[in-house]
Amino acid sequence: MMAKNKEPRPPSYAVSVVGLSGTEKDKGNCGVGKSCLCNRFVRSKADEYYPEHTSVLSTIDFGGRVVNNDHFLYWGDVAQSGEDGIECRIHVIEQTEFIDDQTFLPHRSTNLQPYIKRAAASKLQSAEKLMYICTDQLGLEQDFEQKQMPEGKLNIDGFLLCIDVSQGCNRKFDDQLKFVNNLYIQLSKSKKPIIIAATKCDECVDHYLREVQAFASNKKNLVVVETSARFNVNVETCFTALVQMMDKTRGKPKIIPYLDAYKTQRQLVVTATDKFEKLVQTVRDYHATWKTVSNKLKNHPDYEEYINLEGTKKAKNTFSKHIEQLKQEHIRKRKEEYINALPRALNTLLSNLDEIELLSWSEALKVMEKRPDFQSCFVVLEKTPWDETDHIDKVNDRRIPFDLLNTLEAEKVYQNHVQHLISEKRRVEMKEKFKKTLEKIQFISPGQPWEEVICFVVDDEAFKYITDGDSKEVYARHQREIVEKAKEEFQEMLFEHSELFYDLDLNATPSTDKMSEIHAVLSEEPRYKALQKLAPDRESLLLKHIGFVYHPTKETCLSGQNCMDIKVEELLANSLLQQDHGRSNLYHDSANIDKINLFILGKDGLAQELANEIRTQSTDDEYALDGKIYELDLRPVDAKSPYLLTQLWTSAFKPHGCFCVFNSIESLTFIGECIAKIRAEASQIRRDRYMANLSFTLILANQRDSVSKNLPILRHQGQQLANKLQCPFVDVPAGTYPRKFNEAQIKQALRGVLEAVKHNFDVVSPVPTIKDLSEADLRIVMCAMCGDPFSVDLILSPFLDSHSCSAAQAGQNNSLMLDKIIGEKRRRIQITILSYHSSIGVRKDELVHGYILVYSAKRKASMGMLRAFLSEVQDTIPVQLVAVTDSQADFFENEAIKELMTEGEHIATEITAKFTALYSLSQYHRQTEVFTLFFSDVLEKKSMIESSYMSDSTRESTHTSEDVFPRSPRGGSLDYNYPDSEDDAEGPPPYSPIGDDVRLLPAPSDRSKYRLDLEGNEYPVHSTPINCHDHERNHKVPPPIKPKPLVPRTNVKKLDPNLLKTIEAGIGKNPRKQPSRVPAAPPEDTEQSDNYAEPIDTIYKHKGFADDIYAVPEDSQNRIIKVRNSIVINTQGEEENGFSDRVSKSHGERRPSKYKYKSKTLFSKAKSYYRRTHSDASDDEAFTTSKGKRKGRHRGSEEDPLLSPVETWKGGIDNPAITSDQELDEKKMKKKPHKVKEDKKPKKKTKTFNPPIRRNWESNYFGMPLQDLVTPEKPIPLFVEKCVQFIEDTGLCTEGLYRVSGNKTDQDNIQKQFDQDHNISLESMGVTVNAVAGALKAFFADLPDPLVPYSLHQELLETSKIMDKTERLHELKEIVKKFHPVNYDVFRYIITHLNRVSQQYKTNYMTADNLSICFWPTLMRPDFENREFLSTTKIHQSVIETFIQQCQFFFYNGEIVEAPNPVACQPPPSNPVQMVEPMVPLQLPPPLQPQLIQSQLPADPLGII
Repeated sequence: MMAKNKEPRPPSYAVSVVGLSGTEKDKGNCGVGKSCLCNRFVRSKADEYYPEHTSVLSTIDFGGRVVNNDHFLYWGDVAQSGEDGIECRIHVIEQTEFIDDQTFLPHRSTNLQPYIKRAAASKLQSAEKLMYICTDQLGLEQDFEQKQMPEGKLNIDGFLLCIDVSQGCNRKFDDQLKFVNNLYIQLSKSKKPIIIAATKCDECVDHYLREVQAFASNKKNLVVVETSARFNVNVETCFTALVQMMDKTRGKPKIIPYLDAYKTQRQLVVTATDKFEKLVQTVRDYHATWKTVSNKLKNHPDYEEYINLEGTKKAKNTFSKHIEQLKQEHIRKRKEEYINALPRALNTLLSNLDEIELLSWSEALKVMEKRPDFQSCFVVLEKTPWDETDHIDKVNDRRIPFDLLNTLEAEKVYQNHVQHLISEKRRVEMKEKFKKTLEKIQFISPGQPWEEVICFVVDDEAFKYITDGDSKEVYARHQREIVEKAKEEFQEMLFEHSELFYDLDLNATPSTDKMSEIHAVLSEEPRYKALQKLAPDRESLLLKHIGFVYHPTKETCLSGQNCMDIKVEELLANSLLQQDHGRSNLYHDSANIDKINLFILGKDGLAQELANEIRTQSTDDEYALDGKIYELDLRPVDAKSPYLLTQLWTSAFKPHGCFCVFNSIESLTFIGECIAKIRAEASQIRRDRYMANLSFTLILANQRDSVSKNLPILRHQGQQLANKLQCPFVDVPAGTYPRKFNEAQIKQALRGVLEAVKHNFDVVSPVPTIKDLSEADLRIVMCAMCGDPFSVDLILSPFLDSHSCSAAQAGQNNSLMLDKIIGEKRRRIQITILSYHSSIGVRKDELVHGYILVYSAKRKASMGMLRAFLSEVQDTIPVQLVAVTDSQADFFENEAIKELMTEGEHIATEITAKFTALYSLSQYHRQTEVFTLFFSDVLEKKSMIESSYMSDSTRESTHTSEDVFPRSPRGGSLDYNYPDSEDDAEGPPPYSPIGDDVRLLPAPSDRSKYRLDLEGNEYPVHSTPINCHDHERNHKVPPPIKPKPLVPRTNVKKLDPNLLKTIEAGIGKNPRKQPSRVPAAPPEDTEQSDNYAEPIDTIYKHKGFADDIYAVPEDSQNRIIKVRNSIVINTQGEEENGFSDRVSKSHGERRPSKYKYKSKTLFSKAKSYYRRTHSDASDDEAFTTSKGKRKGRHRGSEEDPLLSPVETWKGGIDNPAITSDQELDEKKMKKKPHKVKEDKKPKKKTKTFNPPIRRNWESNYFGMPLQDLVTPEKPIPLFVEKCVQFIEDTGLCTEGLYRVSGNKTDQDNIQKQFDQDHNISLESMGVTVNAVAGALKAFFADLPDPLVPYSLHQELLETSKIMDKTERLHELKEIVKKFHPVNYDVFRYIITHLNRVSQQYKTNYMTADNLSICFWPTLMRPDFENREFLSTTKIHQSVIETFIQQCQFFFYNGEIVEAPNPVACQPPPSNPVQMVEPMVPLQLPPPLQPQLIQSQLPADPLGII
């Protein structure tokens, strides 16, 4: 009963899908589509459809529960409702053949029948077989739905025969039909319904489909359904038709053609897509994610329908496209905002049209990046492009992404910006043109009102164009510039005239007379007159300067933060603090050491021998010294060991000292090299300050065999090396000892190590004890001027780079301490570095043993300050002068630098001081040894200096009014003799052009003048003793006379007999007796500035009369005394000149004077100020009242070296004012015929190199690039044309053309006049040919780049080495063609001119060789600082010489000519007198090359050959 009430179960059918299967050989590369057809029918949703299924399985997968060792798959079941509403369930079986992935043969199964028979089976059985879903399921069954085949068995109700109608993969369609035919035969035997499914109809081949239809038409009741599993077309129809055939109750199946079914399916998809896109477009935020949106839409029918038809992947892609569109729309709007804001940014950053007018957009971008306001307008993103970063979301950040500017839109905005600026260009150009017009009007002075100038510019084109407001604005700007420049030049002028201000005491107030004197002197200066219309400002600057001079402090220094005192304190605070901190940790625990670590360095086993000797004297490595026991740790190392440096310093062994033992010259030299390496390693690596302060001790081993022969030499050499290394030397004690080392030596050495350790600890003690001044053996003051163009660390580097440098006492922020061995003892030297204005108080009030006076060779004011300070220094105090410049090449290239360096050396020569130079571009001269001779000199005079200081202090304390009698500069000792002949009228030699470090090989007797640097190389000491012989090879000067020591003189008659004869002759010709007394002004009216010694200039003196007449300010009776130097020395003249016995007494005990009375340069400078302020007076004698008038008046002449308009120290071949002023030469020739001295000519011809003259004014022509001075129509600069034309018209035959320097003032005037008027006529100026030639050379020297490009120098040098002449010339010709066209034209022009000059060599003596010597440094601009260059100077010269000689060949296609060989230019003989030792491989710079002075040598000057 109950069974009858149950609802009938829906019918269930099992369908077997069959078709071509097997190996790749049977079915091709791909199957016929059975799996895809089953997949689409069973799981029709797009997300559940897998297009790829494989039949190649591993053995494991084949045996899994899904395949279950069967060759068929159970796809599951599908519930389906027919048109009549009857439901049924369809189980799908796919009959296939699985292939082994190892053998590629069918897997072995329980059913061994072939596929055709297996596929036709109507009963299938497989226990626990799982439903198949996809290939990924195999092996991972637990991750997928697990559904078993019902009861493990199925009865097949119908067959779906699949035939692939696509092109197939390596499969013949006929073979497939043949297989299908056989399969159909087997299937038909089962009597089950069969339907043919034509698969892959979306890739259908028409005739294949027709053959299938023909095949079916031949069979009874065989239906063909055209399907596509990819697009889900007719898949369900196929199975439904088969069910209808299996169920007789159903109607006949309705088969729809593929195209109709495809259109229906696509229409369904399109409709669903439209609905879904509309649904997606409701999302407006492009930040929305698919996960969020899909969760919101998952229940929407339109969403579900689209997901089922197209799948989640396509839905996500559709969503992503929509989001991207939203994002791009947002980016477009932001980009539009940025582009609109770009013009404002360009106006801010690129507002200068002249700067960007010719720039491309990419170049403009680089310019903008360097602007300071760049970050406020643009933002540089780490990731680009900007629209792919989060910057697009930063709505509040209005800065423009920088990479956006790389677009065409941005470039177009830039172009519009440039066009906008061009519209303003005319007005800007006219303003600038008007500004230049104002600059050309020379009479516009600082402070001149606009109303006074307007009448001169009313006709100017630019003035007419611009507005009145613009013209006033331009003029105001012009006034600001010239006023500022005039004030700077005025301030510099005040410093140059330092002698005017620094003759009064500190805190003094200048009197009205003093102010009148200052104004009288300064009023002659153009820089003073330049501020005439700004007199209040000028007076304010002057008063400010005077206020600073007499009340100097760091706070009121006119240089501000560039004050030397401030910079020195900062540098010392940083440098010495770091040094001391590094050493304090090392020596903190070393004050009371019990263990001494010793490093013993020796050669050939000496180190081990010394270690053995020390151990012999020790007990269990304990050594008794001075009542204390020390543990010794000895590390002997052979000096030849390659591991020397690594063994010296280890983490476990830090030596307290190093014993360096030697027994021969060879071992001593080797030891010196090793120590140099150790110190160099310590200074370069700076791994530990301990290494830099390691104590070295030189120990001489006893020579038992040849003690008397070698010991003195070794002792001398060892002591010299010890002095150089600043370390102790332990000598062999007197007596005879059987061993190499003596106990006394070892104890002495150990004491030295302990003393060094204690010294280092004391130096870096964190709390220094306050001691008196006696702690420092010497107190040295180094003075430098504020504002000088060099760094403070440059002048302090000789001290700070020394390992013996340490901080001074607490509170002395501007001092440092040096520990150096001077003589035989270690000395402590306190160096105090001050500005000149701070040094004035020290000079007067404190004990100073020596001064190091530093000045810049680039600044006249620096030299002026030095002169003013030095003038008031007592002449008992040693002085070291230091000139500072960039390099030695400055001496050649800059006339002003050369003049200041020469003046400094000359002053040093006059006062017997030391002189040296420091170069900022060279490390060579930055060694403490540069000042060693100076320190030694100071030490020698220490007692005298201190006695003088104490004496002065005593006199001041007792208020004694007795004055110090000034010592005449040649009182008893002549520095130089000044001969009578015209040839010898030149002054002392200027500064050596190449520095003291380059010289010929010294004779053994001169070796003492050399010192060893840390590398063991010899270098000369930079000082200027009186007997300096270096100048003799460069200049024609009388032989120097060795100065006599400053000792009490009892016999004052010891004087040069020649000088006495000259003086007597002068007295005889002018017998005149001086008054014994001259009344003086009252003391209270006498200014301290009057304290200069004044020459008696009212006596007419013949040439040869000694100009050594000085005035002493006052004697003890307040009387003015005139002293003639020769009379002072001669006791017979004392009474005649009004001197009492005190004069003679002064010779027995000389009292200190000031350096201004010892130097003609200093004295004449001070006197010149006085004479200028009293130039309008009568014939009154200086410093006298109207009662002391003289009848005579001095007439300045050449005979008076003090009063001559040309200072004698500027004499010599380097001074154009002396050697090349033709008018002066003509006067001299008239006075005295020129005497030809062949043996002296070569020395006068040494200076063939004429350094380029540098300008000291602003120019819009000179110093400009060559390209700016020429045009295609006029390829030669106008100034060059004028000069060359003038020279060739008037002076082509002038002797020494281009070799003899012209007057520098005339050269400057030529260029200045040309600056103002390019049409100036040189003939109308009345200048000499040499002046024009010098101006022409200066033009080329001032070019920013040399005429011969640097890039071609190396090629020219290499080509010049080619031996074959013809090949060499042709190669040079090709190189010349590489010149820039502008350079080529000018080079051809000037070389052609020089060729014309050389053709007149018989009259002007200027051959191509001589011309090349003069011109090659100007045309090629050499690097004198490069030592490699020194060996190629002759090659450089030969290149220019070749161009001059072969001018026609190089530039005018002429023939190669043979070089002329005049007698005057013969090369030196093959065996001349040997001037240097042959082994010296030294090439000197041009001024000193021997080959350059041979032109004046006869063929055999000494008659040797």
